[in-house]
Amino acid sequence: MLSSKSNAQRAHSTEKIQSRQVAQLNHNTTIKNIVLVHGAFADGSSWNKTIAILQTHGYHVIAVQNPLTSLEDDVAATRRAIALMNGPVLLVGHSYGGVVISVAGNDPKVAALVYVCALIPNDNESVVDITKKDPNAPGSAEIKPDTSGFLSLTYKGIHSFFAQDLSASQRDILYATQTPWAAVATTAKVKNAAWKSKPSWCIIGLNDHMVTPHLARAEAKMLHAKSIELKTSHVPMLSQPKQVADFIMEASEQ
Repeated sequence: MLSSKSNAQRAHSTEKIQSRQVAQLNHNTTIKNIVLVHGAFADGSSWNKTIAILQTHGYHVIAVQNPLTSLEDDVAATRRAIALMNGPVLLVGHSYGGVVISVAGNDPKVAALVYVCALIPNDNESVVDITKKDPNAPGSAEIKPDTSGFLSLTYKGIHSFFAQDLSASQRDILYATQTPWAAVATTAKVKNAAWKSKPSWCIIGLNDHMVTPHLARAEAKMLHAKSIELKTSHVPMLSQPKQVADFIMEASEQ
């Protein structure tokens, strides 16, 4: 009993310390820890170009490798990455990663959120609920199920709607290396979305055919987020990594 009580006290003390660290960021302290969360049909390497820029500027960066087997599994992977960081964290999510960070972002170490061409849920919303607001997104028709309950993008989907501003060879690699996404992840509801209590930032892709500007602007308005619009496809971290890194660094300094 004493050991259990002691462990609870230590956990409470650790959470209080983390909360104080986050509170101190109100005094213009730069967040030096960045956790990057990829979306569906991708993996952590989708952030490689952005990581290199952030590291050059002295940031500590971890790119999560989401299994994409369920929202719960992806949130758990993200929480493990957050736990590895010493101090406050800026949590960045791309595409479906926006749903993941809206849950994992409730961690007391997370100081702020950056959404990159992301799906952003309100409370009691799932990916399916979000995409119903944007039924005419051209890329949606190219998401195909397999017999095991996983979703993938077609060759046309990658080349014409997901990453159309990359070279043909880069698009071929993305198609060959895409990680299938469990369909069950699309119906999981989010409770207590983290953006309701954390400062949030948004990148909108003007040529995004997966999360269209129409939806992305509505999401940014919902969050009261500072946003920028880039002339990119759904993957600005690959096509315009400097602009994405600059925006992340700007968010880290607020």
